[in-house]
Amino acid sequence: MTEPLSQNQKNRKKPTESKENKGLRDFGKYSTLAFQMIVIIGVMTWCGVKLDKVLGLSTPVFTIILSLLGVFAGIYTAIKDFIK
Repeated sequence: MTEPLSQNQKNRKKPTESKENKGLRDFGKYSTLAFQMIVIIGVMTWCGVKLDKVLGLSTPVFTIILSLLGVFAGIYTAIKDFIK
């Protein structure tokens, strides 16, 4: 069993981060999200272009479809990571 916390232990504050460290951490977090989105969209678009070339399509059907799927996947990943 765990013992109840004493009043002293309850009142202890966690060490605060400096604003500089928090800013760097936030910058890293958001730049990683942006990079993930760019990579997902780029890979999906590249796959669409390759599929259109392999199948010999004159209209870039797969490029359009896969690039839109890439945008939605990138947004989904960013929101999922942002909430975490």
